[in-house]
Amino acid sequence: MRETYSLVRTSIYSVPIALYALALGGFGIGLTEFGTIGLLPQIGSDFNISAATAGYLVSGYAISVALGGIFITIAVTKLERKKVLLGLMTLFILGNFISGIANTFSIMMVGRVVAALCHGAFFGIGAVVATDLVDATKKARALSIMFTGLTVANVLGVPFGTWLGQQFGWRSTFLAISLVGISAFFAIVSLVPLDPPHNPEVGSRKIRDELRAFTQRQVWYSLLVTICGFGGMFGGFTYIAYTLTRVTHFADSSIPYILFLFGIGIFIGNYFGGKSADKNLKLTIIGYLSGLFVILVIFAMTATNKPASVLSIFLMGILGFAPVSAVQMRVMKFASSAPTLASGANIASFNIGNTIGAAAGGYLIAKDFGYTSPLWSAAALTALAVVIFFIADFDEKKSLKKVSLA
Repeated sequence: MRETYSLVRTSIYSVPIALYALALGGFGIGLTEFGTIGLLPQIGSDFNISAATAGYLVSGYAISVALGGIFITIAVTKLERKKVLLGLMTLFILGNFISGIANTFSIMMVGRVVAALCHGAFFGIGAVVATDLVDATKKARALSIMFTGLTVANVLGVPFGTWLGQQFGWRSTFLAISLVGISAFFAIVSLVPLDPPHNPEVGSRKIRDELRAFTQRQVWYSLLVTICGFGGMFGGFTYIAYTLTRVTHFADSSIPYILFLFGIGIFIGNYFGGKSADKNLKLTIIGYLSGLFVILVIFAMTATNKPASVLSIFLMGILGFAPVSAVQMRVMKFASSAPTLASGANIASFNIGNTIGAAAGGYLIAKDFGYTSPLWSAAALTALAVVIFFIADFDEKKSLKKVSLA
């Protein structure tokens, strides 16, 4: 595997250029996942549905990501990774096209589910491809480059997609995302190297090895940290357009610009999070998650104040996305002998957390707790992630002590 990947070393800023093809795919996926959030009020109005029902476009997408991240990854473990990535991008293009032409909420939900099926497997397999392209000291940085597509989607793509939807109708955003998917497809064709095909016997052993990784307690701890930590992140973000327009009283036209600022925060967090994860994995995770908890509480308490809300959203972007590479590295570290399925499961966990966070926020809104209530439930989930991480760290130290005594 290493020999095959080493053949392609054309680089930008001393990293393999293939990472940027993966980042372009991540950009399209980021547009699909987050781009809907800024358009939920318009979609809800068009289909005459409530805010909580419109939120199903986010939570339903997340459920599909979780299922695809596990079951599709299992199904394609024996196949060449490049061909799998191309197949997943084809699914992505189809799903967004369906959403763009949907004339009912149900059909749109089908499109969301189809597009989401590629998400978990793409990032799960892409993470293994990305780390295989670099040496051991740059693995978290390689992951952060792949996830840069998500950050750029938030910095530029989501605000632009929201603006595009407001100007030409929300359908235009999904059709534009389909075009991004086509571009990513051809970038992967051109830039990502092939890996050797697996024979059936090796493939069968590989699946067993991948499943065996889940006997490690630390893998499960990592998945739980991801679920709760990013359940907090996305739980607070899902209904942000409602919070900003109905609590902070920003105009609808202001939302793309505020989302742009959030995206800048994500870009900054992803960059520094990737660098710090290569230096200190534990401190990166606990530091940023603790900071996210604090800022969610502050945002919930100051949501009626426009400057404070804007600053909170910017800091949410930094603190919420900075641990992404670190938690992905952690789960791959403890599943090192067979990281592909564990990697996909962690991507699924992001979206299980997304589902839980969005569902909790939607439930509180439906029960008339107001449009700041998702921020409080998000803070509670993030606090739980911090507690779980401390338990995991204590358990790891205890296990290492037993090994040293033996």
